[in-house]
Amino acid sequence: MTDELYIAGCASWLPRAVPVAEAVASGAFPESEAVRTGMQAVRIAAEEDSAADMAARAARLALRRAGRDPAEIGLLLHATLYDQGHDLWGAASYVQALALGTGPSACPAVEIRQVSNGGMAAVELAGAFLRAGGSSATALLTAGDVFCPPAFDRWRADPGTVYADGGAALVLARSTGFACLRALVTVSDPGLERMHRGDHAFRPPADGGVRRVDLEECKEQYLARHGMRATVERAARGQRSAVEGVLAEAKVELADIARFVLPHLGRRRLESAFFRPFGIAPERTTWPWSRGVGHLGAGDQFAGLARLVEDRQVGPGDLVLLLGVGAGFTWSAAVVEILEVPDWSAPER
Repeated sequence: MTDELYIAGCASWLPRAVPVAEAVASGAFPESEAVRTGMQAVRIAAEEDSAADMAARAARLALRRAGRDPAEIGLLLHATLYDQGHDLWGAASYVQALALGTGPSACPAVEIRQVSNGGMAAVELAGAFLRAGGSSATALLTAGDVFCPPAFDRWRADPGTVYADGGAALVLARSTGFACLRALVTVSDPGLERMHRGDHAFRPPADGGVRRVDLEECKEQYLARHGMRATVERAARGQRSAVEGVLAEAKVELADIARFVLPHLGRRRLESAFFRPFGIAPERTTWPWSRGVGHLGAGDQFAGLARLVEDRQVGPGDLVLLLGVGAGFTWSAAVVEILEVPDWSAPER
């Protein structure tokens, strides 16, 4: 993929940062896990900040940065990982109403459920939509999540990753933008799907209790069937295949990449999945910033790219590699070329 697609704007809207030290002191986060992840702070939403509201705030900022009128948007894709706050409800339509207006529209608003790789999946789907032609030349992609009790313990549900609340957005266009999408490749391996399901039944508990998220238990049940070594090798092949595929499609080498936007995982997971296998220095990635944010579900790549531009860590001609991975499993990699560096300052929050 691409055929002359551009990123016209991107943004995030993040709530307050809660120091990890506070969570350790309260007993919410084991000190050993705090050391293992290397996290410094995590963004946690106030009660009034819903996932879709934060996504819409990020969307409005991304549209302003892109210089696009809401009427120009021909497609809205809202990527989510967790519960959006209501049952049988169109979260994407809510984001559309807040970001683009409440009047009747020919712009479809669709929710993308590709877990942590949802933002990257949205880029790929929107790219296909835009390349198909038609009158629509611009798409708005959003992501938003809130991870809260009683069903989700952000500190313990998935050891190695701490989950954060927030919204992010990206404007993808057929013409003009501050960056060009040179290539995007996604690799899928459904044989790993059970790692996030384990041996659990599909139906909720018969007693009506809350089904709590425990990804560590699911992983242990999967590994008991398939083994650690084979599973690690299989996941590594998927990640490497995506990276090698996108570099080949973009006709560049890994050494040509100036910056890397990585998923907001803990330090140990980043070491095993990205830093060591690909020889990536942490300071060339979004890790120094993301360790003060946490995992935004589907929004890590949108937020990370926005941060690089806000901090002017990229310049014209720089190549940026965006990497995503989601349960299922899918791995996505995108090569983005910076054409110009707009004057964006990071929002004060």
